[in-house]
Amino acid sequence: MHALAATPLPTPTPTVDPQLVTPGPEGFTVIAILVVLVALLVADMLRRVRRTRYRAEANEALDAEEAAARGETPSDSEDDPR
Repeated sequence: MHALAATPLPTPTPTVDPQLVTPGPEGFTVIAILVVLVALLVADMLRRVRRTRYRAEANEALDAEEAAARGETPSDSEDDPR
């Protein structure tokens, strides 16, 4: 009885068709389209962030010019939370 438990059972070898586990040309096409779309989205996001930053800098410059025209220092303006 002890001899039966000590003998290992043979491991079955998997028989898998390699064509069933590879993405193939359709998978490559889908991944390539996703990569292009993500790259376009990142480029658009960077453009929008850059535009927002430039607008904020331009608004700050205009506010400083207006304050200088009124004879105020930038720390005297109402927009300063201090």
